[in-house]
Amino acid sequence: MEIKTYTPQGFKALQDELDYLVNVRVEENKKDISTARAFGDLSENSEYDEAKAEQGKIHARIAELREMIAHAKVIDESQIDESVVSVGSIVVVYNVERAKEFTYHIVGSYETDPVNGKISDSSPIGVALLGARAGDEVVVSGVREQHIQVKSVSRAKEA
Repeated sequence: MEIKTYTPQGFKALQDELDYLVNVRVEENKKDISTARAFGDLSENSEYDEAKAEQGKIHARIAELREMIAHAKVIDESQIDESVVSVGSIVVVYNVERAKEFTYHIVGSYETDPVNGKISDSSPIGVALLGARAGDEVVVSGVREQHIQVKSVSRAKEA
């Protein structure tokens, strides 16, 4: 698995999800299986089948999260030049073709939330912006080439 970059907040979210699954969902699922088992004949017991299927999903996600955490690189905010776009930056840009201003929070690929302005460092816009400074103009490659002027670069504050 390749190394993925995370903001401290994104890495904590992975750890929190893993903790919840291991310490809460696994125990809840064990109870669901036990309850379903008490209904009798397992060959025709849909509650048991559903609980066992859920158990598989929970354990698969736990394994996935452990792998992601093991191969994570968490950015060290204290080592970052805040004037340059990198993972964790808040970037205000002006899209020339659309004549509109946008604000993006550059995050690791597993932290994306476009509805809330969080875009991946590996997205076309993220890739184009990485390393840029306020005043730079970057070109975003894609179906339609876009010209973006970087208005400001700042760091996201801890949530």
